[in-house]
Parts: sequence; structure tokens; C-alpha cells
Amino acid sequence: MASDDNLRNFDLSPTEAVALQKRLAPLVEQRPLPAPPRTVAGFDLSTRDSARAAAVVVDTGTLETVDEAVAELPLRFPYVPGLLSFREAPAVLAAYEALSVKPDVLMLDGQGLAHPRRFGIACHVGLILGVPSLGAAKSPLIGKGTVPGLEKGELAEIVHKGEVVGVALRTRPRTKPIYVSAGHLITLPEATDLVLRLSPRYRIPEPTRRAHQLAGRR
Repeated sequence: MASDDNLRNFDLSPTEAVALQKRLAPLVEQRPLPAPPRTVAGFDLSTRDSARAAAVVVDTGTLETVDEAVAELPLRFPYVPGLLSFREAPAVLAAYEALSVKPDVLMLDGQGLAHPRRFGIACHVGLILGVPSLGAAKSPLIGKGTVPGLEKGELAEIVHKGEVVGVALRTRPRTKPIYVSAGHLITLPEATDLVLRLSPRYRIPEPTRRAHQLAGRR
């Protein structure tokens, strides 16, 4: 885990949150996974009066659910595009801590490096936990004009300020793509491969699809 004392400081104003993202972004690393992951945990939230985060751990070989957990916390940060982690990460972290099976990789319904400051929620949570992480978002934050081919597995690079920060990936033929970006301790090709492999039937990868279903059960 990174040792910066401010990593878990979510009680900030939006201006302070942006400044913290800029300071923490250089701590994020992209490097190959040490071994093929056996488990991936998907995280998603339902936000009404509170933040209800669900975590579902999926076996990458069988696609069976091997563990799941839910955590619910008050919402203390407003909805601000680009600052999702300050609103949602506390509940995500609580759901992670409640898991009995700790996953090899974290998959979040949000951005990793495909973020104006290269510090989306997948980067923030991965950095706090010291666990490889990736973002698999349903909509883009940057690179909105990126369109892949129509067949499953086709992708198009998301380029921001001359840097490849993610891909728009078609997980089902002729459906909207998923926007994949590396978070922490993983490469973009590995993140893309995982999202595609874990999307055998639906547009949404199984870990985050199941987490979305679990988070919505109130």
C-alpha cells in the first residue's frame, strides 16, 4: 500500500480534492500482473440517501461467484464529475474490507487513467489498497468521440493530450462499448483482456454486473 497520509482523506472541498488528485497521480503505477488473476472483484454503488456499495468476487476460470459483501455509508461529498472517488470510495473500501475472499484484481464501475488528471476512482482505490485495479465504465469521462468497430472484441484507443489512457471496447456486437482503463498495478492490455473475458454474454462484465444487481437490493 502507498504510505501517503492523505490517501484516505475524503473530507475535502472539491477544490482540495482536485489538488489532492494532482499530487497523488504520480504514485500510480502501470506494470504487468505478477501472475494470471484467479479472482476479480467487481464494485458498484446504489446512491439514494446513502452510498450502498456492493463487492462481488468472481472466479476468472469458472465465472462462479465466490464471495460478496455490501457496505452502506452516508454520502458526504457532492456529485462532481472527475471526483467520483471522494463520493463513492469510502463505501467501496468498506465493502472490500467486508470480503472474506480478497481478490487478485479490483474492477470498478468508473475510470482509471481515462481521467483528466489521470486519477479516477480505480486509481484511487487501487493505490489505497495496494491491489491491482482497473476501470470498466459504462460512459466516458474523456475521449467521447472514440468509437470501436461493431463486432465483439473490437476496440479503439482513448487518447487525451497525446497519451493513450484507455480503450473503448465492444463487449457485445453492435452495442455501446465499455470504457476500459488501467487503474493501479496493471497494464491496459491486461485490463482490456480481463474485461473482455469476463463479459461472455452481456455488455457489462460479470463482476460489476453482479455488483450492480447486489447494490440495488435494498
